[in-house]
Amino acid sequence: MNSPVEIPYKSLIQIDRLPGEFVYIQIANQLIQAIQYGSLPPGTKLPGTRALCALLNVHRNTVSAVYEELFAQGWVEVKPNKGTFVISQLPTVIRQPDLIKPYPSSTRFDFKISNLLDSPFEQVYSDYIFNDGTPDIRLTQIEDLSRFYSANMKRKSNQNKMSYHNQEGSRYFKEQLTHYLNLSRGLSISVDNLLITRSNEMSLYIISEIILQANDYVVVGSLSYFSANMIFQKNNAHIVTVPVDEGGLNTTALRNLCERHPIRMVYVTPHHHYPTTVSLKAQRRMALLQLAMEFGFVIVEDDHDYDFHYNKQPLLPLATADTEGLVIYVGSFGKSLAPGFRTGFIVAPENLMREMRKHLGVIDRQGDVLMEQALGEMIEEGVIRRHLKRSLKIYRERRNFMADLLKNELGEHVQFQQPSGGLAFWVVFNKAVNLMQLKLQCEKNNLFIPKTLLYQNRNLTAMRIGFGHLNEEEMLKSIAILKQSIESVGAITGN
Repeated sequence: MNSPVEIPYKSLIQIDRLPGEFVYIQIANQLIQAIQYGSLPPGTKLPGTRALCALLNVHRNTVSAVYEELFAQGWVEVKPNKGTFVISQLPTVIRQPDLIKPYPSSTRFDFKISNLLDSPFEQVYSDYIFNDGTPDIRLTQIEDLSRFYSANMKRKSNQNKMSYHNQEGSRYFKEQLTHYLNLSRGLSISVDNLLITRSNEMSLYIISEIILQANDYVVVGSLSYFSANMIFQKNNAHIVTVPVDEGGLNTTALRNLCERHPIRMVYVTPHHHYPTTVSLKAQRRMALLQLAMEFGFVIVEDDHDYDFHYNKQPLLPLATADTEGLVIYVGSFGKSLAPGFRTGFIVAPENLMREMRKHLGVIDRQGDVLMEQALGEMIEEGVIRRHLKRSLKIYRERRNFMADLLKNELGEHVQFQQPSGGLAFWVVFNKAVNLMQLKLQCEKNNLFIPKTLLYQNRNLTAMRIGFGHLNEEEMLKSIAILKQSIESVGAITGN
């Protein structure tokens, strides 16, 4: 049908003439939107190619290509000697006041909303940022990563490994990582005990899906890793806490808890407890394994920063002393590399590993074979070890520099213990300060602090401050802002 009014095609169609953007595709997509929104009702006759090309100031061949595209997709029909029409079989659309309706801001259906999974990392654009202890990607050996990855991209033997049906990833990488973990962590595992994931959080998610049922009891430290807590709560588990002191998780308190509740899982970060950075003493490690045997709970050992130690050889994982299949060992590999080259891993007995592979096949079916192949070669050729050795020297210097800064600039406000490993300090305030006010004051002064770094209750005011991602100049400026903000908030509250 002919339209009763002249259709404003210039308003319906806005052409962006950027390199690489096909004009005919832009026009076709916008005409399709106009049809969907009712601006071009079913049966509307479209202008001839000459008329539309003159109207839009494009070549006639472009308009011909537009109409061919619309016809191929089934939006228009061509009537001999009459012209091109919007297909008449479309359902009637209620016309909106605006010619182009914006994309809907909300659904018309209900769905579950989880407050537990709200991200704490609200984006604030500041020049300086504290985090909970991440490496500095500026130290990454980009040339090495690029060389190994590029070589694997070009290698014809890798083409078959990139099949959509390959759910096992790179066996070569698993073999190399297995060897690396056995040597560096004192484990005695085979590739059948290893699952490659994208991150520690994915590892914990898979474990929770398999191990936890609704209303199971999960024990964590009285201060613990927020992401792990969110994952456990998502599975409707009861989170119960035990104290953490200078010796790590209090196993006496854990025994008392086991005698009152049927504990299903204990989550620990024994190498450097999150967030306080303390290590679990040897006696408590053995006591924890004994309690697991006695009460039958699962130990999930998260060894998130094993590679970062400065003073002496790190403590071996609990998993090295596990002979009964009580411990699920979770860690990350390549944390000192660029984010895309990091992986998570799970070490567990074979029967559990078979079930884990099923779950991984659902949420990460393909994996990244090329990246894994490159990492495997970097392990075998010693590149990972050399890079980590160079990085540790820098991180040790940064730790010492941050310790001096905290002592000299904030000594009257805070106390801390220099960590033996990891990439963060645990800082306790001498006097109570409203940490949310402190956070806001720091943001005004160009320093962003995620709220997950702040720990405050009736008896504690503390903060976790990562140093790994900051060079000396950035540390100087960040601590200066923090000091100024502490004194400003203290003056406001009268402390």
